[in-house]
Amino acid sequence: MKRSKKYRAAVEKYDVTNIYAPVEAMKIVRETSVTKYDSTVEVSLSLGVDPRKADQAIRGTVNLPHGTGKTARVLVFAGGERAEEARAAGADIVGADELIDEVAKGRLDYDAVVSTPDLMGKVGRLGKVLGPRGLMPNPKTGT
Repeated sequence: MKRSKKYRAAVEKYDVTNIYAPVEAMKIVRETSVTKYDSTVEVSLSLGVDPRKADQAIRGTVNLPHGTGKTARVLVFAGGERAEEARAAGADIVGADELIDEVAKGRLDYDAVVSTPDLMGKVGRLGKVLGPRGLMPNPKTGT
């Protein structure tokens, strides 16, 4: 297959057999870009862990520099002083028993759910509602 001049010039700027540091790799990607728009860059990392082993499981999040373009609505099951802390931290919906009843009836207009440990017993009843949507709070993940 015949390649364009821009493609051939870009390929000459890097060595396929070489392994680059992330900063250097991003520099090469920017230099070799032939598009006139902000194109997507895909990153694959080989961490050398076995995902089947529980002690090697990797969990985490990535903060994107410009966000995702939408704001997440956060629901917090908390009471008393913890409820005030959640409101101060920017939670959209905060409550305890009355909020648990609302969610059980089908109020599901939020993107993330967090609960305090003292309410996890009551929130556990919402597993059938929150679980299928991936919103059930989990102490292992810190929610």
